[in-house]
Amino acid sequence: MKNLKTTFGLTGLAAGIALAAFASTAQAQERWTMTTTWPDNLDLIEIDRHWAELVNQLAGDELQIEFRAGGTLMPGTEVFDATETGSIEASGDWPGYWAGRSSAFSPLAATPSLFNGVDYLNWIQQWGGFELYQEVYGQYNMVYLPYGITNNESGFMGRTPIESLADLDGKRLRLSGRDQGRVLERLGGSQVTLSGGEIYQAVERGVVDGAEFSTPGVDYNAGFAEVVEYWATPGWHQSASVFGVMINKDAWDALSEETQEKLKIAADATLAWSLAWSERQSTEGTVKFQEAGVEISTYGEEDMARIQEVTNEVIVEGACEDPLHAKVYHSMISYLQHYANWRDVSVPYNMSRSFDNLPSLEEIEACL
Repeated sequence: MKNLKTTFGLTGLAAGIALAAFASTAQAQERWTMTTTWPDNLDLIEIDRHWAELVNQLAGDELQIEFRAGGTLMPGTEVFDATETGSIEASGDWPGYWAGRSSAFSPLAATPSLFNGVDYLNWIQQWGGFELYQEVYGQYNMVYLPYGITNNESGFMGRTPIESLADLDGKRLRLSGRDQGRVLERLGGSQVTLSGGEIYQAVERGVVDGAEFSTPGVDYNAGFAEVVEYWATPGWHQSASVFGVMINKDAWDALSEETQEKLKIAADATLAWSLAWSERQSTEGTVKFQEAGVEISTYGEEDMARIQEVTNEVIVEGACEDPLHAKVYHSMISYLQHYANWRDVSVPYNMSRSFDNLPSLEEIEACL
């Protein structure tokens, strides 16, 4: 009888431990709502969706993310405030949309005529870029995980040919980005701000003379081949772009360190996937534009040198308007100079662009 009582006692104890463990696991699981700036009909949403699905696979016992397409919960322009205040836990974005709050967001999103996709990957993971995203977004009660990179964007598309910088003079062009707009205006064009969903009709109706949006694959799937006849390359305005997830700091702090690490691992994996996915899409999109009869032109060497010259001026002047903006560009240019020690001796097998002309690091340092 004594042994039987002992057996029942041990069984009850084991059941109690199992029940407590189950209750602890159930209580530990967080449920997040996540949205994005992108609606379902724009391919860039696939980067956000890829990360959310990967997190649910890696950390599903601790965290489940309910992902909602852009515009289904709120307008895309409102996701920053919603994440900052904790109305939602997370939101996918392109940092350049928030340059009105701080100009430092601009180079975190894209640079005119500077970084390519590999540069962003290197800089984010090994040259201090990740920490700068935390510093900039941290001012707004957010943690930021960069998880998407697309390489060089298409360039201007429209019904009027742009074969040289002279053709930009007087043109009204849809263009996103603070620094990008400043460069365009110095080259004679006029920046028009439109959401991605408004571009098709604006080109079709002649509201703008041309427009840029994203990479060739994204642009083709948005239907641009139906309304454009000409395409000017390369897309100097955004030599690469970064996307990521804004996470409310309180929601982030509620996660265990192990779960936080899983979210970072998912972001790193999505970074690599997104670059390859985008390049495949860009290749296929270019072929489809050509098959649709769109005429592709390329700027000459003198025009490209002029674009770099103007870009350098805009970067230095912008740096002196905001110390944090200067800090980001200082880090980027320092990376390019440091990386050149290996990059330039590995030509033609190097993984980045070699520069003959960079913004002055000394002038930017003077703005810090």
